[in-house]
Amino acid sequence: MKVGIYTLGCKVNTYESEFIISLFKNRGYEIASFDDECDIYVVNTCTVTNNSDRKDRKIINSIKNKDACKVVCGCFVESAKEYDFSGIDVVIGNYNKSNIVDLVEENLKTGKQIIAKENIMTVPFEDMEINHVETRTRAFVKIQDGCENYCSYCIIPFVRGRCRSKKKDVILEEISSLVNNGYNEIVLTGIHTGNYGVDLGTCFSDLLEDILKISGLKRLRISSIEITELDDKFFKLLENPVLCNHLHVPLQSGSDRILKLMNRKYDKKEYLSVINKIRSIRPDISITTDVIVGFPGENLDDFNECLSFVKEVNFAKVHVFPYSKRNGTKAARMGGHIDGNTKKERTKELLELSDKLEKEYYNSCIGKKEQVLIEKIENGYAYGHTSNYLYLKVSGNYEENHLYDVVVSKDMFVN
Repeated sequence: MKVGIYTLGCKVNTYESEFIISLFKNRGYEIASFDDECDIYVVNTCTVTNNSDRKDRKIINSIKNKDACKVVCGCFVESAKEYDFSGIDVVIGNYNKSNIVDLVEENLKTGKQIIAKENIMTVPFEDMEINHVETRTRAFVKIQDGCENYCSYCIIPFVRGRCRSKKKDVILEEISSLVNNGYNEIVLTGIHTGNYGVDLGTCFSDLLEDILKISGLKRLRISSIEITELDDKFFKLLENPVLCNHLHVPLQSGSDRILKLMNRKYDKKEYLSVINKIRSIRPDISITTDVIVGFPGENLDDFNECLSFVKEVNFAKVHVFPYSKRNGTKAARMGGHIDGNTKKERTKELLELSDKLEKEYYNSCIGKKEQVLIEKIENGYAYGHTSNYLYLKVSGNYEENHLYDVVVSKDMFVN
């Protein structure tokens, strides 16, 4: 039987879909494209914004084979209180993805709809392991789930639950297996990656120290980490060249007043102090970030303060998100919501600044030697990312999933 899987949302969902693929393959199912005529369709959903919910519904409604077993799982299931799942055969919340094949086979046998939103897992979700990843040269490794930060704009703590860390020995075994299977870059990911170990009496830096001892590991990338979770031990480990020369450190706002309304756990002074410490160790590191524009109550002074701070930090790239009202969050109930045109204008202005900063960072790398991991070969060119996350196009005799030293030139940059 053919199974098609569609993944929406974050890198954690990508990891979980890879695990779901492995479960189906181990039972003898054929993994096909979601666009094919499949016997089973799985939609792994996201609910981080109201727009994410719209995308979920669009994909769910796009399933071609109406006689197939239709499965919807993930965050949308946890948050969609009023959505009509009557046309869906198997509905699975975040805690039950480990049981997906059993639940699908039960539906195929009985024809009865199955809704599994309670924590009935036979295998703890946080102990999932993957030793092979389909169609990629880098491998994501999920080290934890859940978040307890309760930022005022975010629904994720309510749909992912408390922080739950994967056991350290399981992580080390998983990464060792991936390295032995030829993966040259490992990406650590989670819902709140840097909060790893809060439930195990350890911390992220302790885990990082042990990972960096794994024989044969060539590159280790951190998908995202909060400024408050970078401790002295981390700064010492940052001297290790196996750690990628790139950190994604969410800012969310460059206004202290808005940061407080967002319930973020730092101010601009603390944020900049840590960034400066990072650069004292790695002066040419690529630091990228996220910024939400048009948060409720954000006035022009707040926005201009944000622009100035983004310039001061001198990010390599800013991922800009216009604030999207998320029902069920504290921010949704706040006054002072910003109109769409204002958010659009501010988003455009910040994106223009991001493009300028990104171009400046890329140009600063011209003439330097970087190591590129070849991810695909197309039309006579090889494409891949460097340690500092430059995306390059190179010509010559290259092979996929190999690391090569190149001297960066302007014609290598991919627009």
